[in-house]
Amino acid sequence: MNNQVKISNDFTNVLAESSKEEELMQEVFLILEYLTTKEEASVKLIFDRLYDIGSFHLINKKFRSRPVKKVLKFIARMSKPAFRIFAWHWVKKNCPQLITDWLHQQVTFRNQFVQNTVAIIEQKLPPASSISELDDQSREVKFLRSQVKLLTRTLIGLIAVFLGSLVWLSHYFTLGRSPVQNIEQLQPVTIKEANTATQK
Repeated sequence: MNNQVKISNDFTNVLAESSKEEELMQEVFLILEYLTTKEEASVKLIFDRLYDIGSFHLINKKFRSRPVKKVLKFIARMSKPAFRIFAWHWVKKNCPQLITDWLHQQVTFRNQFVQNTVAIIEQKLPPASSISELDDQSREVKFLRSQVKLLTRTLIGLIAVFLGSLVWLSHYFTLGRSPVQNIEQLQPVTIKEANTATQK
């Protein structure tokens, strides 16, 4: 009977500690959410710098032709406002939770548990023939992951180019005149110049 009372007391203590931990982590999440919202300008500045570095490295890595690089870098600069909007919405939606989870993982020492588990699994690995099959599968998985990353980057690049073009066009049309109006205004001027030239 004494054992059962002790076990139930331990269990209630664990439950109380667990609920307190959840409550504290919820507070951390709310603080991070507030911080992210309050520091919008700082977050956007950080992503501006990361976008510049990432786009230049990606273009330099994937393309060798100098003219193509120049065009792509120009497009990357033009699409930065669209990326900033996309990045800000992503940060507001995901970052507080991601940072909270990472911090919780650090203070509960889960990485050490994962490393210990990996060490135990490695000790109980199957024979060499199975290992070669695992290596082949591992290579295939890595190849497929690299292909998915490449396709994702390409898709993001195309979306950025498209959005940058839309932003540029909307900016151009908000100036008050379209290219057709510019051409229509030029035509009467050239006709008048031609008439004055023939009269002289």
